Amino acid sequence: MKFYNNSHQFYCGVDLHAKTLHACVVDANGDKVLHKNFQCQEPNVFLDAIEPFRADLVVGCESTFNWYWLADFIGEQRIPFILGHALYMKAIHGGKTKSDAIDSEKIARLIRGGNFPLAHSYPKEHRATRDLLRRRTFLVRRRAEALTHIQMVHHQHNLPKPTNIKYKANRNGVGDQLPSEHARLMVDVDFRLLEAYDTQISRLELELTKAAKITHPQIYYRLTTVPGIGPVLALTLMHEIESIKRFPGVGNFLSYCRLVKGSHTSAGKNYGSPGAKMGNAYLRWAFGEAICILKRESPEVRTLGERLEKKHGKGRAMNILAVKLGRAIFYMLRDDRAFDIQLYLR
Repeated sequence: MKFYNNSHQFYCGVDLHAKTLHACVVDANGDKVLHKNFQCQEPNVFLDAIEPFRADLVVGCESTFNWYWLADFIGEQRIPFILGHALYMKAIHGGKTKSDAIDSEKIARLIRGGNFPLAHSYPKEHRATRDLLRRRTFLVRRRAEALTHIQMVHHQHNLPKPTNIKYKANRNGVGDQLPSEHARLMVDVDFRLLEAYDTQISRLELELTKAAKITHPQIYYRLTTVPGIGPVLALTLMHEIESIKRFPGVGNFLSYCRLVKGSHTSAGKNYGSPGAKMGNAYLRWAFGEAICILKRESPEVRTLGERLEKKHGKGRAMNILAVKLGRAIFYMLRDDRAFDIQLYLR
């Protein structure tokens, strides 16, 4: 975990909400010089309030759902902005009394004391593209729910489960055997949703692939040199990693991808491996999918996986292979080289 420890004359903590933001500015001695609530729709009022301190000021807030506009607004003013990791900022959530004013002051004092846990502030120019890719993932999951619901309706009426209906050519006549008119209507609605999902997913994939080939062609094609990583997984890895240079070492990268577990130890005793959800869920999914396909595409990896399964079990073996792939991709992107299966098998 990285902490912000740069020295400034003033430190501004912001407790951000959908309609309001509460700001607290403390100086280098820890004295409060500003503590006030502002409306998000009037950012210039907030800017005027911090104007006397902006010569040597840093602004920080917790990573909430709406931090984009504040980061962009502060960045346009050429004021340093830092984003706090929500899962690590437990100091602002504890205490007997909790309010926006108290939280903003705690954030400001965390920054001043060098205990502000940093999260990655994704660059503005690539942020919408990454969110568009995440939206595609959302649509794919909704599409899978519609497919599952069609099968469930057939099970409810003790009818054979339709197969391969993810392909449009296999959907003709599905649902006609259902005895209820409303049950047939449900299936018809699901099929219409599937058609809409297919159209929009294809549209997004086409746009994302075209953009990747224009903005990051080398990274995109380098990732596709890995057997098992196709266009979608390459896009996911490329946009979620953003820049391999932001990771000091391979261990930091593996931790961010949720490929390694944390540990709690005290007095020589191990108290488990918490923090399983700390990291990027999209990258963890991408590596899990990539390993399954890599085993299918590469006989060498399949043989290695079978040997690991005999020793560690299937789940542990898959995780070992995913960690090895994570290391390979880290060094691929860091050293600007293609995937080498022989290096992976070492």
